[in-house]
Amino acid sequence: LQRNRENLLVSGNKNEPFLNFVRAEFNGTQLGDSQKCDAAVDESVNYNFFCSFECSESAHTLDDLAQKPVILTVIEILPKEKKQKEEKTCVLGQAVVDLLPLLHGKTLFSLYQILINIGSTGMLIPQPTLEVMVSVQEPLLSDAQLSESNLLTVTVETAFSVPEVWSPGPPSSYVAAMQVPLMAEREQILLFSDGVLKMSGEREPVPRPKKWPLGPLLAPDAQFIPGVYIESEPSDLEDGDLNRKKDFLLEFRAEAECNRKRVSWDTEHRCFMDAEGAACLTRRIIECRWWPVEIMRAPQAGGAKLGAGKQAEDEIQIPFHGVAYVDLAPLLYPGVKHIHGAYYLHPFYDSDLFMKTKRTKSVLRESIRAPAAQGRPRPPSSMSSCKATPSKVIDTQRGGKDNREAPKKTGTQGKPAQAESLIDVELQMNAEGQMYADSRSYIIIEITLEKPLIPKRPPEELAKRVMELIPTRPSLPRCPVGAERAVQEYKAQIASVAAQVLEEYQQMFGAAFVAGAEPLDPTTQEQRKSQLFGELNCSGKYFAFKEQMKYSVVRIVREKMLRTEAFTEPEQLQAFLSQLYIFLVDEMHVALNKTLTADVQEVQAQPLLDCAQLIHFAREAELNGDYKLAAHYYKERLARDRSNPSHWFDYGVFYMLTTDYSKAEECFRTAVSIDQSHVSSLLMCGILSEMNEQYEEAGTFLEGATCIDPSSVIAWTLFGLFYLAQENFIQAEMAFQEATKQLRAPLQKSPTSHVIQPEEGDKVNADDKATVLQHNTTTRLNTTIYMVTVKFLLRNYALQMAQRALAQELLCPDGGPSSSYHLALAHVQLLRGEYSNAGASLQEALSDNIQNPDIWALYGHWYYLVKDYHQAQKCYERTLDFVTDASDTHHIYIRLGSIYLQSGEYEKAKPIYLRACGSSPSCFTWLGLGSACYRLGELAEAEDALTEANILDNGNPEVWGYLSLVCLKTGRKVEAEQSYKYALKFNLPEEPLLQEIKELQAHVGFGNPCFR
Repeated sequence: LQRNRENLLVSGNKNEPFLNFVRAEFNGTQLGDSQKCDAAVDESVNYNFFCSFECSESAHTLDDLAQKPVILTVIEILPKEKKQKEEKTCVLGQAVVDLLPLLHGKTLFSLYQILINIGSTGMLIPQPTLEVMVSVQEPLLSDAQLSESNLLTVTVETAFSVPEVWSPGPPSSYVAAMQVPLMAEREQILLFSDGVLKMSGEREPVPRPKKWPLGPLLAPDAQFIPGVYIESEPSDLEDGDLNRKKDFLLEFRAEAECNRKRVSWDTEHRCFMDAEGAACLTRRIIECRWWPVEIMRAPQAGGAKLGAGKQAEDEIQIPFHGVAYVDLAPLLYPGVKHIHGAYYLHPFYDSDLFMKTKRTKSVLRESIRAPAAQGRPRPPSSMSSCKATPSKVIDTQRGGKDNREAPKKTGTQGKPAQAESLIDVELQMNAEGQMYADSRSYIIIEITLEKPLIPKRPPEELAKRVMELIPTRPSLPRCPVGAERAVQEYKAQIASVAAQVLEEYQQMFGAAFVAGAEPLDPTTQEQRKSQLFGELNCSGKYFAFKEQMKYSVVRIVREKMLRTEAFTEPEQLQAFLSQLYIFLVDEMHVALNKTLTADVQEVQAQPLLDCAQLIHFAREAELNGDYKLAAHYYKERLARDRSNPSHWFDYGVFYMLTTDYSKAEECFRTAVSIDQSHVSSLLMCGILSEMNEQYEEAGTFLEGATCIDPSSVIAWTLFGLFYLAQENFIQAEMAFQEATKQLRAPLQKSPTSHVIQPEEGDKVNADDKATVLQHNTTTRLNTTIYMVTVKFLLRNYALQMAQRALAQELLCPDGGPSSSYHLALAHVQLLRGEYSNAGASLQEALSDNIQNPDIWALYGHWYYLVKDYHQAQKCYERTLDFVTDASDTHHIYIRLGSIYLQSGEYEKAKPIYLRACGSSPSCFTWLGLGSACYRLGELAEAEDALTEANILDNGNPEVWGYLSLVCLKTGRKVEAEQSYKYALKFNLPEEPLLQEIKELQAHVGFGNPCFR
């Protein structure tokens, strides 16, 4: 490291030049002194001073660079007096240089640092500045280390409502301490000394600067970290124990922070953590979310010495020993890197510490015991300046005879003893700590990370307008109305009459058009024409044809020619009849040409919904509990293609969900009859046959599945479970061994290939969902044959067999109660309605893997099913914040959006439904988006979304209801009435949407046909 010191502007109380130099220090080490320079008043001084030090793991560590500045002291050399042998010096000022930019990857930076005055003699007015340049030859951290490392910042601000017995005199030390892991094998004790006791009647200013953890410097104002301040934060947004929105808590805090004594530290500790340290911190928080922050107060009195040896260690007593338990679990939320809150101070007891944090040692006691055991002062370290004060405190406490005798009466600290005696001893020892509880003392602590421990998904760019998400499709055929419809009806009647005349002609003369026949001569044509007219007149068909044409001609007169009144003059009537005749003859020729032309195959319009959308809509309806609508979509798929075995298989899975096993078996057997190699249907037929105690048929189906696809892990595992239930252990062992062999086979063939997973709902004839994991080729076996099979069984609602597979997972040497096991067990329990057991299983799953989004998603579904929507919302939000997607985000979007709509949080509901419409659109997602836009007053976007919902399902009454509301808001009377009639036709519930429509109709005066 290099330092240049230039341009010191000095203005003193002397008008003559003076001799001075700059001294640089870092981490308790003097780096060097500059040359001695003469400084003239109001002129710059060029020191050209260079110094360096080496950053290593032993001397000046990266952690030292994070939390300790370079201290620059400007020293004046006073003129020698008579008979003076040595030079006398006077410190003019100090400046501090923060080296944190070096840990952010910088190799060079420069700054102008203000020189802080020493004392109040007015020597440095106005304040001069030092120009400093810091550089390193190469970055201290590589790009990989920079991205993986983290910076933990702990700030202890103020302890409020401290015991009233505390007074300014005699002088006392106030110390707080906590322990954090910086590396996997090393933890660091953070000591916050130099707390200042303040009397009541004054409030802490905000913002106020934070202090370096260095103890008092020569210049008091130099202890503040440049540009770092304590900011105010509303108490209801804080973490901690006093953030609840209750009046008595707010009143207590307001009174305590103004009218009671407090101890102020305002000190910030920075801790550099490498990748292992960040992982260790995450692991430690998962193991225990509560972290202790200890506090003590002791008088400052010098002269007493600490005893030596074992006896001295046992005699350590900490006066006013209290502790606050900080909940660090929020740091494991995705994207969270800041905790700030007020925490109650409790009396310190070893038993409480162990029960809450699983720790057995006091941080303060250990920080005191280490130098005491060595029998010498604590060596310089990254915390040396912070730990010096507590050492002096304990020296004082150990000087008295009474304090040495107290531990002898109560027993040795740290030795194992019975719980009752330990509690009795602690109650006797910590009477001073009980004062914290009596005074309701609390301490404000802030913990900040430079990067979150669990990264959060970056916010997706949502479309500004709903129309951008609506897929392009050909416009629907326009229905003719008015004049156009009248002309089309006339042409239709012409075509009908022409067909009847042609039929009559063929009955009289035979086929009208014979391939290869010669055309009739004109005489024969006229004869046939006369005979045809005669027959039509005689039979009365001619007059019937006229009557058939009359109505269409009348409509043309009224709607095309716009004539509805009688003519007063014959000339006008003749002119109109001529015009009408010409028009009718022209349109007749058009109709006849189209009718008598060879048939042209018209392109049939493709249905708007394909089979993949239908299965998606069906599963969405299942999620919402609308089994009638789900069955409608399954039947629609079967109507499209009854020869597809996957359609029958999915219909059977639906009946498995509704526990109608007889119909499910019928669907599966139909699928097998269509395609005997459909493995999934064979397996489900075997499972249902075993449930019906048809063991011979079950064995046949399962054995057939293994023969058709010998590489199927699921088929062999189910075959083994079947034999296990039959107590045929040899055959079961054979099947399980074959399943394990097939699970490991891809690993041996392709160790670097990837997992092949089909999309949800994808169907093929022979390769169905059951064969998904047959082709899994992972770099290592991170699952078992039973968990692979459980996924298939849960997907198809075969819960009884799934429980048997989970039982085998517990007995499997490679298995056991893992997070995936508890997740699958919770899934089974949720499907069975065993909600209390499911909650316990989910807790076990979270304790093993807190970063699995599938666990949080299922936790949200559990809260949703027990109607705890607030907690469900938190779980869903946390799931979506993970960088890795859950296996099924659509159901999360649907339920989270509905929670937002129910709670009136329409601004949050809109982006959730936008994401759902962008990934997997459906009538329900477009309806949610439309309703959210309507509530936000965005009527154009609401209508676009509701129109798209109506296209996907024109029988949804709620869609018609919201469309009616939009039309009422925009003043479109006819469309409002039509939408309202369709909403009633499809049985829109009375409350609350229908009531809202009626109120708006009454307000605007239209929209209900009953008004007329």
